[in-house]
Amino acid sequence: MVKLSKLLHQRGFHITFVNTEFNHKRLLKSRGPDSLNGLSSFRFESIPNGLPESDADATQDIPSLCEFTRKHCLAPFKDLLSKLNDTASSNVPPVTCIVSDGIMSFTMDAAEELGIPEVLLWTASACGFMGYEQYRNLIDKGFIPLKDKSCMTNGYLDTVIDWIPGMKGIRLKDLPSFLRTTDLSDFMSDFVFGEIERARRASAIIFNTFENLEHNVLEALSSMFPPTYTIGPLHLLMNQINDDSLKLIGSNLWKEEPECLQWLDTKEPNSAVYVNFGSITVMTPKQMVEFAWGLANSN
Repeated sequence: MVKLSKLLHQRGFHITFVNTEFNHKRLLKSRGPDSLNGLSSFRFESIPNGLPESDADATQDIPSLCEFTRKHCLAPFKDLLSKLNDTASSNVPPVTCIVSDGIMSFTMDAAEELGIPEVLLWTASACGFMGYEQYRNLIDKGFIPLKDKSCMTNGYLDTVIDWIPGMKGIRLKDLPSFLRTTDLSDFMSDFVFGEIERARRASAIIFNTFENLEHNVLEALSSMFPPTYTIGPLHLLMNQINDDSLKLIGSNLWKEEPECLQWLDTKEPNSAVYVNFGSITVMTPKQMVEFAWGLANSN
């Protein structure tokens, strides 16, 4: 979202970047107390998500976060929009468009109320989006819910699903893991399904992918959803930004530890593999060693 915001700013947009209060505090902690002062045309704001206080250095529980975001974020978000649009007390231009994370679709209600466009950024793959979109079909055809937990290990997940548009030969285990449920009342399954359905109301959907990588599934999605745009990989487009003040704006919730670069400098070129687990994955030392040996044994 920050990368996309920088690209839009580079094209002349005024940006107000909205975080939850929890992540806002984490950013200040990891990047420094003045790191979110931003520019006059690239500001940071925050809204509460309703969750109780928790460990400031750990990601909030994802299912709880999704549930509370859906229930509690719309009202404070609308209050923030009102404040931004109150030209008598604000030194920012009125809000003319809302760009939201694909699973923050509560913002759609606010956009519709104001009569302005709402664009969703889907940060995962187009194939992942299509997988979620097929949730209802998978239920109707009897593939989910799983009969019991043994289906996770007895080969059932190798079942080929041959009717998903643009995804020929895909297996059940290749689809998003939220779909592997034995209980249709499972909150996360319901949440993701609901977000995909609400995406049909968006003015447009942006995918962080590119045409040659997912052409078939993108073509299928284009006939099922509002206008879709591929602008990825976003990290490569960052090379187009020539504003040094924008380069200082970051989004890492963990304090960076540059000491590993000293170790890396002692290695030959092309002799090290970098693995990124993302910012919310937690592994035991045993899992880390197993993963490392898996990489080593793959040559």
